[in-house]
Amino acid sequence: MFPKPVSDLAPNTLAFEITPLVKPTGFREYDARWWFGHPSSPKAPEINLMGIQALGMGLGTLLTELGVKREIVTGHDFRGYSSSIKNALINGLLASGCRVHDIGLAMSPMAYFAQFELDVPAVAMVTASHNDNGWTGVKMGSQRPVTFGPDEMGRLRDIVLSGKFDLAGGGSYNFVSDFAARYIADLTKRPKYTRRIRAVAACGNGTAGAFAPGILEALGVDVIPLDTKLDHTFPRYNPNPEDMKMLHAMADAIREHGADVALGFDGDGDRCGVVDNEGNEIFADKIGVMLARDLSTVYGPSTFVVDVKSTGLFHSDPELKRLGAKVDYWKTGHSYIKRRVADLNALAGFEKSGHFFFNAPVGRGYDDGVVTAIAVLDMLERNPTKSMADLYRAIPKTWGSPTMAPHCADEIKYGIVEKVVKIFEAKFAAGEKVAGQSISTLVTVNGVRVTVEDGSWGLIRASSNKPELVVVVESPVSEQRMRDMFAAMDGVLKTFPDVGAYNQTI
Repeated sequence: MFPKPVSDLAPNTLAFEITPLVKPTGFREYDARWWFGHPSSPKAPEINLMGIQALGMGLGTLLTELGVKREIVTGHDFRGYSSSIKNALINGLLASGCRVHDIGLAMSPMAYFAQFELDVPAVAMVTASHNDNGWTGVKMGSQRPVTFGPDEMGRLRDIVLSGKFDLAGGGSYNFVSDFAARYIADLTKRPKYTRRIRAVAACGNGTAGAFAPGILEALGVDVIPLDTKLDHTFPRYNPNPEDMKMLHAMADAIREHGADVALGFDGDGDRCGVVDNEGNEIFADKIGVMLARDLSTVYGPSTFVVDVKSTGLFHSDPELKRLGAKVDYWKTGHSYIKRRVADLNALAGFEKSGHFFFNAPVGRGYDDGVVTAIAVLDMLERNPTKSMADLYRAIPKTWGSPTMAPHCADEIKYGIVEKVVKIFEAKFAAGEKVAGQSISTLVTVNGVRVTVEDGSWGLIRASSNKPELVVVVESPVSEQRMRDMFAAMDGVLKTFPDVGAYNQTI
């Protein structure tokens, strides 16, 4: 009988080798993420290889509960330990009777594509996305193109932690040779661009470096590679197009090479960030507004889903109103937005972190950074007399922050956010001012989004995949008003001693 997992074990001990370790907080709202350990860090591991094996057993058990055939695609990102993580996961899946289709080294969207291409219902992609080295995780789903949400993740957690596995046995393993060629062929079976486009392809030495530059070149793009050599030490910065270090490097490359656009891909290739030809670092929600304009022009009045971290322009932009676009603000998180796009049959969904989802005829509904890059390039192709900077200037100006993330332990972050929500609800009820103005609206679907009279707003929510809170602010009035909103949000958070330093600030 396989041992029941425990939540705490000391590394470099006999118990660590013979007992599955699975910390409960690794089961996030829509994927799984644990600290696996790193030689340079004294932080204790939150999962071990036996724990990963238990996760595979639990996932196979859950598929049966959901009435889904025990057949699953798996792949792994480019980290020094991801292959061993995947192999342990496969062991657990096999023990639970799953037929496993292993596509090897892959970006997350390649695994989602494999569900369609191989006609397989489920997916388990081993990746820690853009997280620091030492983190690992699994993105899972059983109903293409959507991935698990809180209900499935909660049930998976209960199965794994209780050790109540259905180990039917009889699993089988199939390695899919050269699957990347099938993915590349799917994205390049279209006419090449007629406009000459010079594009920086920035990959942060992550997994996308093996695939994205070649795909863009096959489409006729003049590619300038930036940090495309695979290196799981991430020597310059984490591959995260929401991180200002990566955006600054992309902007520097634009200026050095006179490129038309820079496209930055995260560690597992499901997100894309953009810098224009003048070196402006365009946050993903503004790119979403630009793409919504473009797609509405091509396909007519369309519905778009955006997350609560996103710019207010989705509602106020005069051009989107003229084009008849409808916008639905929804919970932050790739699983939430992906499912909402499917439920509403929206043309696209945009998340401020850079997860974009395109339904047919643009995509298949899942997040793919390369598909997003192609959509950006299509927009340039359809506007041959305009630069990326011209298209950016055409949308109304707002002053917005990057996504800022003060540290807050997983065990307490949701409780702190609940208290923050109550603080602002009390201010609203009492008519108290925030950043010098009265509150006009509160949105509490995901943390709290506070909007004041002049349209300036601030958001505080709990991160779904890291021990952090999330803070975003924006103003349609001025940079100072944006800073005023940040001061108001930060002032509330400073009353909680367990909220730590920000990863970056304005």
